[in-house]
Amino acid sequence: SSLSGGPAGIFTALELADKGLDILIVEKGQDIRDRIATSLNRDAKPEDRVRNVAAVGVAPAFSDGKLTLTTEYGGNLDDYMPKADLMDKIRYVDEVYCRFGGADRKVYGDENKDRIRDIKRKAAAADLSFIPARIRHLGTDVNGQILTHMRDFLEGKVDIMADTAVDHLVEDAGQIKGVLIKDQFYACRYLVSAPGREGSEWFVHEVTKMGLHLTSNAVDIGVRVEMPAEVLETITDVVYESKLIYFSKSFDDRIRTFCMNPYGFVVEENNDGLLTVNGHSYAHKKSENTNFAILVSKKFTEPFHEPIKYGKYIANLANILGGGVIVQRSVISSTVAVDAGTDSARPRSADDAQGDAGDLSLVLPYRHMQDIKEMLEALDAIAPGANSRHTLLMREAKFYSNRLELSSVLETKIPNFFAIGDGAGITRGLVQASAAGVTVGQEILRREAK
Repeated sequence: SSLSGGPAGIFTALELADKGLDILIVEKGQDIRDRIATSLNRDAKPEDRVRNVAAVGVAPAFSDGKLTLTTEYGGNLDDYMPKADLMDKIRYVDEVYCRFGGADRKVYGDENKDRIRDIKRKAAAADLSFIPARIRHLGTDVNGQILTHMRDFLEGKVDIMADTAVDHLVEDAGQIKGVLIKDQFYACRYLVSAPGREGSEWFVHEVTKMGLHLTSNAVDIGVRVEMPAEVLETITDVVYESKLIYFSKSFDDRIRTFCMNPYGFVVEENNDGLLTVNGHSYAHKKSENTNFAILVSKKFTEPFHEPIKYGKYIANLANILGGGVIVQRSVISSTVAVDAGTDSARPRSADDAQGDAGDLSLVLPYRHMQDIKEMLEALDAIAPGANSRHTLLMREAKFYSNRLELSSVLETKIPNFFAIGDGAGITRGLVQASAAGVTVGQEILRREAK
């Protein structure tokens, strides 16, 4: 078996380890301990930080490890299997994370049912749909430890090639043959491709050459929002991450909150030269602020078929105008930017993130700015202060791949070639990416047992 890295690939490997199979994990980025060391090294070279994002995105080692124990969001796996089956896999994935070090981390949403109902009532009055969920928050620090424990468990059971990029997937006459790495061919019986978001453009190119059919996913463009933590405490202390959905009055666009980090930190990401921001939080270190994304989802029709290129175009425009990350005050007035030359040009809870004062209305389309403005106004109705002029906004984009036609076990039209994870366009977070890996690992074992 030949695997690509990431949470989906790791969980595939965990299922297959010690089962008498020869397993190869090919990882574009550094090995886990080297990645953690690089992330903690303020003097690390930019190209090394790029490799960290390329390796696993924010998903396993450098996210804050929010395990969303629900089928309602976090990916599209319920398009491929019944929700009851998906929920069984989510419980199983949670058990695995607990076994490797997450058992003592709190699960939010099990208590305070009356407060949850009150939040839903207030949200409905503001035209917001509030989706509560059980969430186990691991924290960036604990999550890194868990991934290290998983890596140690796999030592000697699988072969791992870190700092190694797969150049090409090799298919012949409708059969998967293996991978090509620096002119060296590696044959395999099963190929599981889980390239992550950074590798999604490469992945689309490779499968297009095979003649596989792709459909465009929605494009998510928006902002990372940062505000004082107490503004959202009535929500985050109850459910940790509030998943709120709004349909704009101006355009009927779907807008949602994403990746909420109570008492968290804003971090800069370098995605192959494109500077964007993300957020995370620790188990044992807190800021005085909460950050989250507001994303506008747009599903384009024919002839559009390049969601990644569109998202990167918007990101690149921001880099051109701001020289990097643009930071702006809330869009109460979209022309009011943070005063240049002040400390406010840096996110207040920045964790190795810088920002330039600027006007996001020169970067984002008018439609997106109007949608974000309406969303902040709606949030202010349930969390007064959310739409304050001192709320900071930073441009954010999520690069999701086009989606392949897949079977119920996430197999492509080419036998024994599986596609999983965010880079394959079917998941949106840690739990469902991990569940996808479990699905494929169990299917390979079933076939081997025949």
